[in-house]
Amino acid sequence: MNYKMMGKFISQILFVEAAFMLPALLLSIVYGEQSAVRGFIGAIIITLIVAAIMYVLCRNAVKRFYAREGLVCVGMSWIALSIMGCLPFFISREIPDFLDALFEIVSGFTTTGSSILTDVEALSHGLLYWRSFSHWLGGMGVLVFLLAVVPRDRGGSGFTLHILRAESPGPNVGKLVPKMHTTARILYVIYVLLTIINIVFLLFGGMPVFEAVCTAMGTAGTGGFGIKNDSMASYSPYIQNVCTVFMLLFGVNFSCYYLLLVRHFKTVFKDQELRMYIAIVLGSIVLITWNLHGFYSTLGETVRHAAFQVATIITTTGFATTDFDLWPSFSKGILLALMFLGACAGSTGGGLKIGRTLLLLKNLRRKTRRILNPKRVEVVRVNGQKVSESVLENTNTYLIAYVVIVLGSFLLISIDNLSMMTNFSAVVACFNNIGPGFDAVGPTCNFSVFSGFSKVVLIFDMLAGRLEIFPILILASKSTWSRK
Repeated sequence: MNYKMMGKFISQILFVEAAFMLPALLLSIVYGEQSAVRGFIGAIIITLIVAAIMYVLCRNAVKRFYAREGLVCVGMSWIALSIMGCLPFFISREIPDFLDALFEIVSGFTTTGSSILTDVEALSHGLLYWRSFSHWLGGMGVLVFLLAVVPRDRGGSGFTLHILRAESPGPNVGKLVPKMHTTARILYVIYVLLTIINIVFLLFGGMPVFEAVCTAMGTAGTGGFGIKNDSMASYSPYIQNVCTVFMLLFGVNFSCYYLLLVRHFKTVFKDQELRMYIAIVLGSIVLITWNLHGFYSTLGETVRHAAFQVATIITTTGFATTDFDLWPSFSKGILLALMFLGACAGSTGGGLKIGRTLLLLKNLRRKTRRILNPKRVEVVRVNGQKVSESVLENTNTYLIAYVVIVLGSFLLISIDNLSMMTNFSAVVACFNNIGPGFDAVGPTCNFSVFSGFSKVVLIFDMLAGRLEIFPILILASKSTWSRK
């Protein structure tokens, strides 16, 4: 285990995090928010001191990196980011409990959107911005950002490849171009451009600049932290529709956008994951609209709310325009199913992923055919390309770990003696990085009802869900830390 190399990389991550706190600090100074200024100054100083100590101790690291180091480095980096990232909330005393502050920032970085706050609008502008920016940074991945701006992988160390694979969501990570750091740059350029376009459309709808920036960052990262207590309910239908469109756009595999830029249109249109994603979205909207007949005053309003909630749930964003906890059981059942599915692989969305679901369904069909005809030889193909058995095995393993963690977490937080729907939807919402659940953690409620122990469990779920389980899970394995 190359501890020094990992320590050096984590120190660089913390330097980047300290730099990203500066705009929030400036906002706090402009708005004259003294508690937030104190919080950010204290957090920046502590983060820089820790980062400097780590860098000095690990400056002579040997540039040798393997898959194990990549997984551990990603897991430890996100934990370090979260601990330092919650300090502005805690030091400013705007969230006086450290565990609550940690829950809030982990929810931000993992783009979950679950909150312990009972009055969001009471937060200062600087902390509202930092809260929303954590979504944007966590959406594509802060480690991917560092790889995009700091080229690495010299001498075949495998550093960039292992980091990108460990942090990127989906069953497999491939290269858009030969160099992995160039791939990271392309992904972030697309990400930034889409975010800017989103902001422009929101400004056209009359949204104030500060609110437009925060909302766009929450949309881009598919995070869902609103800056109003009613989330998106008080905004105009135009703004709600803009958010619906961009939530769905950020739920698409970013490789598709790259292919569009290089004019490989047929490849995008034939992409099976994208087609399945669109079919599920449209089918869900139609079914919910039919089920909500008479629930709202007009058909247009019904379609708007149905489309928004389908988009916010399947992309795991977590915004809300209405209290969908009041909807009929059939509509809520569809939303619950969408919580598990999630968005496309390679997007900023969470969940099981459409790509992984597609592989599971294709493999299930193959196994069924083999039962009927044992001598049948068949391979799983996606977009005409053969899927290796190792990818299928990894997908099955992921599903097993997914089910075990969800059920285990559900049992653990049930100690709080809240309703079954509250507990189950809370775990599903956190592990799939959704945000709101049902019942006591519905779109008009928050997660402050849980005990400290349950919040720790849910923090683990958010991190494990965002990092595809294994970078967090292996931290508890003794063999991970073996020098062999």
